[in-house]
Amino acid sequence: MSDASQTQVLIAGAGPIGMTAAIELARRGIACRIVDPLVEPPRYAKAVGVQPRTLEVFEGMGVLRRILDAAVLMRGQIVYVNGERVAKLDMTLPQDVPFGFIAIPQYATEAILREELAMHGVLVQRGVRLTGFEQDDDGVTATMAGDAGEQILRAAYLVGADGAHSATRKGLGLTFDGAAFEEQYMLGDVEVQWSFPRGYGIRAMHQTDGKTDDLLVCIPLPGRGRYRMSMLVPDELSEGDTPQLHHIQAVLDRLCPEPTTARNLRWSSVFRISHRIVDAYGKGRVFVAGDAAHIHPPTGAQGMNTGIQDAHNLAWKLALALAGQAAPGLLDSYDAERRPVGEQVVGRTVRSAREGIGADSTDVDYVMRREAQLLIDYTASPIVAGAAGGRAPDATGLTRDAVTGPLRLFTLLGRREHTTLLYAPDGPVDIAAYERAADAAVSAAHGRMDVYLVASHGADVKATVLPLIRDTAGDFARAYVPAGPSAYVVRPDGYLGLAAAGVDPAQLVAHLGATFAQPEGEGVVAG
Repeated sequence: MSDASQTQVLIAGAGPIGMTAAIELARRGIACRIVDPLVEPPRYAKAVGVQPRTLEVFEGMGVLRRILDAAVLMRGQIVYVNGERVAKLDMTLPQDVPFGFIAIPQYATEAILREELAMHGVLVQRGVRLTGFEQDDDGVTATMAGDAGEQILRAAYLVGADGAHSATRKGLGLTFDGAAFEEQYMLGDVEVQWSFPRGYGIRAMHQTDGKTDDLLVCIPLPGRGRYRMSMLVPDELSEGDTPQLHHIQAVLDRLCPEPTTARNLRWSSVFRISHRIVDAYGKGRVFVAGDAAHIHPPTGAQGMNTGIQDAHNLAWKLALALAGQAAPGLLDSYDAERRPVGEQVVGRTVRSAREGIGADSTDVDYVMRREAQLLIDYTASPIVAGAAGGRAPDATGLTRDAVTGPLRLFTLLGRREHTTLLYAPDGPVDIAAYERAADAAVSAAHGRMDVYLVASHGADVKATVLPLIRDTAGDFARAYVPAGPSAYVVRPDGYLGLAAAGVDPAQLVAHLGATFAQPEGEGVVAG
């Protein structure tokens, strides 16, 4: 290994969660090292669904185009019971959501993230396993094993993205409470020819007295007639055995609503569904994310997406801490924000596995937004002010000088630093007040702040040094519902940290003081 003093963050596990953390750290100039015990990346599609919220994250990371190129749109699901079609769910979202649901094999997602990470100068060190660590007030001393023998590495922080059997979690002594379903399932990646519409998942069940005793779930994948199929394990197979094509064909013969033949089995496995969550997402300088922190049924494709957003939440906070610009307690907000999300996901996916997605609500729009992970809320977070905490809404129809077409709000957000949006309604605009608020926000964030003046179509804006965005179509006002002049702080992860009436410098500084260390020699700015 190279000079250990160059490593600020050690990441154990190079799946999508570990690589998301590494990319987000590397693009902020943080020196990180990422290790994984697998000599070669996995070649099976453990997770296939990517949610609209995760696509927003991928857009900010710069990998969206490549992800969409390798994916297929998930249009919905058709449900059959005892051979009869009983439901068709169309996975449509309102126009305010920029992306839909997609399916992409996990190994394809990982390949794209690995390529992006390499562009930042970070390569995965394979065949290296974290075996233990000790931490003190100044950092973490990690022990790793590989072909070269035992290696010792010193880093400021350790992120455990090392899966359900996480050595990081065990080393922290965290509990992992939960249980496992009695049923075992098998997975297979196959091709079929049938008349079902492209992009729809197929769920076919046999029920006796209302209880499901046989199950087939088919999720579309990129390619001609390609699906990831899951089903109950036949008696002759047990955990550890590898299902063969004839095992999958037998289930298709029993449950598929129309005759079909499975071909080209790429991989298969047997697994048991567990549901567990840790009692803390970190201690001191060591954190866990993804399957190391929470495991649950795959219903609704929540697992990988939740883990990616764990890593995304943690990385920008670690970067501020390593720059010496984080407020005391900022890293504690990782557990405060993400563990409640993990608890909700575990509970909901367990219910959905038994009762079906959306069985708890007749509001289809609500269910779709929730499954799309668009309703995650950090209102109770110690670093969120007032009624903020939800996902910052997107807005379309924005215009600015030198750009000939309309813009989306999300394309303005740099996604690496915080953004302050100062809204000016119709009528005269006190530019000096807005510029004072902008200066205060930039100073309180140690310069790590983008600021935009978002002006309504009828706002009388004189010359200003602030970047001016016109809400020409009124979509920003519809999404944010400002009551006159207003200030919004959007975090790097796309959540609202502040939504406040007025453009008060003192209010902005007070809010940002929960995230950023106070700049030396500065006090609270007067309004």
